[in-house]
Amino acid sequence: MSTVENQLADIEEEIEREVPSDITITEVRYEGPELVIYTRDPKRFARDGDLVRKLASKLRKRITVRPDPASLSRPEEARETVLNVIPDEAGVTDLDFHTDTGEVVIEAEKPGMVIGRHGSTLREITQEVGWTPEVVRTPPIESSTVKNVRNFLKQERNERRDILERIGRQIHREEMSDDQWVRITTLGCCREVGRAAFILSTPETRILIDCGDKPGADDEVPYLQVPEALGSGASSLDAVVLTHAHLDHSALIPLLFKYGYDGPIYTTEPTRDLMGLLTLDYLDVAAKEGRAPPYESEMVREAIKHTIPIEYGNVTDIAPDIKLTLHNAGHILGSSIAHFHVGDGLYNVAFSGDIHYDDTRLFNGAVNEFPRVETLVLESTYGGRNDYQTDQEDSERKLLHTLNNTLERDGKVLIPAFAVGRSQEIMLVLEEAMRNGDIPEVPVHLDGMIWEATAIHTTYPEYLRDDLRERIFHDDSNPFLAEQFNHIDAGEEERQEVADGGPCIILSTSGMMEGGPILSWIEHLGTDPDSTLVFVGYQAQGTLGRRIQNGWDEIPVGNGNGRGRGNTLTLKMDVETVDGFSGHADRQGLENFVRTMNPRPEKVLCVHGDESSTQDLSSALYHEYNMRTFAPKNLETFRFI
Repeated sequence: MSTVENQLADIEEEIEREVPSDITITEVRYEGPELVIYTRDPKRFARDGDLVRKLASKLRKRITVRPDPASLSRPEEARETVLNVIPDEAGVTDLDFHTDTGEVVIEAEKPGMVIGRHGSTLREITQEVGWTPEVVRTPPIESSTVKNVRNFLKQERNERRDILERIGRQIHREEMSDDQWVRITTLGCCREVGRAAFILSTPETRILIDCGDKPGADDEVPYLQVPEALGSGASSLDAVVLTHAHLDHSALIPLLFKYGYDGPIYTTEPTRDLMGLLTLDYLDVAAKEGRAPPYESEMVREAIKHTIPIEYGNVTDIAPDIKLTLHNAGHILGSSIAHFHVGDGLYNVAFSGDIHYDDTRLFNGAVNEFPRVETLVLESTYGGRNDYQTDQEDSERKLLHTLNNTLERDGKVLIPAFAVGRSQEIMLVLEEAMRNGDIPEVPVHLDGMIWEATAIHTTYPEYLRDDLRERIFHDDSNPFLAEQFNHIDAGEEERQEVADGGPCIILSTSGMMEGGPILSWIEHLGTDPDSTLVFVGYQAQGTLGRRIQNGWDEIPVGNGNGRGRGNTLTLKMDVETVDGFSGHADRQGLENFVRTMNPRPEKVLCVHGDESSTQDLSSALYHEYNMRTFAPKNLETFRFI
């Protein structure tokens, strides 16, 4: 019998000693990081609301209880009972029974009413029918991404269970090494913005954190070929952790499966969905630009199938010697600070991903309180000594002033925006300004993936700022459903109609003008001196957006990417930059994040910023807080124990 089998047998014996004698346990198994207990008496488990909590505390594991399939009532009988238990106001839109796991997936407009106070309604459902309820939200705005991901995972349930069981055995295997050390190897995004990738390794485990591309540089990818990364084979990785879905962090995650990786991806649920949306679009843009895509769409599906979603604050075993906790990073929907607890109190490392320290209209500010952190890997996008952004109120005032000036002369405002995060932030500003009469009520056209990304935001309101979450819970005040917003879905024909029409505001991808429909809008509006191009997000070195910001007015058009040969357009639009809408903390925000961090780390690695930004921030933190700081280059390795 294998070590894991022995371990499970011991756990089953301990569970049987702890539970009342009238509860029969039929199987105990690992599925990913969770211990799953199958029982013939799910109703009895449900009656004792503290039983699972006591077992989890005793065994120090995350526990899920499921009914043994032999004990289940028929779905047709259970359906009516379940609907009778759930209040009508919950707005149940679908019930899906899975006999292999004994779960009933309940899709509802108001999941909180299905859950009940402290889970009371869920327990009542199990008490009545024996099935284990799982609750998901019905998106207020229909999302093809959410629908496709849910349908795909439903189709792949059997294979996914096998994957989770295999992963569970890997996580809970016996440790083989007596050595103790912790190392971080930098594979990208050091003294540069883009291609984020790091390896966290111990004698037992190797974890890849992020795997992105570099905006404006198609041929610069993380150093995956080195021995510390995939040089010894993708299967040598134990896990992948994705901090958030922006392509400079996620674009090459599916490539790992092309190279033979078959392990888990840990991230939040909205990041999983956004990763699917953005990477599929990444392949589509590459094809349109005549570039060979680095992987097939099938690899995106593999990535989704292998993703294990984690909620903020849940401590999760991801290897025999590593526990992972994700915390809100305040950057985009589902973005996370990844905290790793190595060994039994041996060492703690936090990777910030991209962070925004202060509250925004969309998100609560980044979390910076942890049980322990010895080393922090900190983004430095705006870490330069002069990288101080305008505060939010001043930024909004400047934006509204620019909008009014343009609309008064019957011009159009074109805003290149990232589909995820900045677009929704700007939408909230526009909705409030029009509602309050601060700017004229004009159509706001959303092009590219912005509408779909917005639909995903409304699917996961629990990841949004507290007051915004409450507004989304009430459809009559959901700001994203304001009548001014128009989704461009007819392509070039609809764009031409908008260009020929009256004053309006257009939000379009891509945010750095590296492909996407924004280039079509430049062709339509670029020669109109009454219109204005407004940058509200970071423009990386080498991108068309940065070149225009720096004064370029001869713009290559007609070739799909704004960089190769083609016709040239002389830009006559006004060009404005409104700082303060970035999803990144500025220099002050980064310093405040470290200054108020509890506990304060001993070491800080300043990454994800150009050379001067990382060095400036590293120097400032060293002098102000007397901590060891580094501005590493790519391919450096740091040993901490």
